[in-house]
Amino acid sequence: MEKNVNLVPVEIFGQTYNLRGEGDTSYITRLAAFVDQKMREVSDTTATVDSLKVAILAALNIADEHFQKRGAEEELHLGMTQRLGLLVEMLDRALPGKKEAEKSARRDAGAESS
Repeated sequence: MEKNVNLVPVEIFGQTYNLRGEGDTSYITRLAAFVDQKMREVSDTTATVDSLKVAILAALNIADEHFQKRGAEEELHLGMTQRLGLLVEMLDRALPGKKEAEKSARRDAGAESS
């Protein structure tokens, strides 16, 4: 099946780029606007006028945001995993016959596979 490739003109930091992409062109436009915004923020807070340096600093800022969010998500996932483990332990204690039923089911499954 042939993919639909679009040519999307965008402007980033005063330069026009014709980007090729599949799917939703508005997504490509939003990405370009995001990069443009980050480059303008860097340009406004630094003395450099070299667009390459501005682009590198903007990329570093974007990477920093990404790594911080990823770290926060990993911490959240770890916390949820620990809480789920505690809930399983509480359920195991609250359902005393559960372990015997599991052992019996494993024995039955082992006998069927023999």
